[in-house]
Amino acid sequence: MTDNAQINFPPEFFARLDDTDDSDFYQLPRFVTHIDDKTICALTAYYRETIFGGADVLDLMSSWVSHLPDDLDLGRVSGLGLNTAELEANPRLSDFVVHNLNVCPKLPYDDATYDFVLIAVSIQYLIRPLEVFKEIARVLRRPGQVIVATSHRCFPTKAIRAFQQLNFEERLQVIGEYMRRTSHFSNPTVLDRSPVGADPLWLVNGKTI
Repeated sequence: MTDNAQINFPPEFFARLDDTDDSDFYQLPRFVTHIDDKTICALTAYYRETIFGGADVLDLMSSWVSHLPDDLDLGRVSGLGLNTAELEANPRLSDFVVHNLNVCPKLPYDDATYDFVLIAVSIQYLIRPLEVFKEIARVLRRPGQVIVATSHRCFPTKAIRAFQQLNFEERLQVIGEYMRRTSHFSNPTVLDRSPVGADPLWLVNGKTI
């Protein structure tokens, strides 16, 4: 990833077409997927390669779909999302909480609780990402890792303006900058695990330091 020290985040960067309360938007469950089946399998395969057995995992902005491998024995798997019905339907969660990060970016977890924090195809909805990533660093153990998986689909009225105007390389640089500005992650790495003939899958990883 290139040096992004000059990236600026003006207020309009995080503007959205629909700036009403996200809790209202997500009041009704949406049992849909945001990437196609081949891309879901690619993300699951990456998690299988990266997440070690027995790890404690926090799935941020979670829903009814778990991208974690069924055959991977994990410790605690916590989910944080906006719809109770979706979180209840997620078979991999040990516990969950309904919590709006755009209202309160503070995570309701103790320091150094998790080995991995995951954000799957939802980073584009955060309007206070720098505060959220500081919290991610706080709840991660040392060593720990945040894995952000992103693609090209979204709810367009709820995605921030920048993610609708930037190309995919620029979006990945922005995600890396979120991590860098916490001063608690090593230089982020980017992987392209896009399956042929399917939705793209890009991963931005940051390890705690």
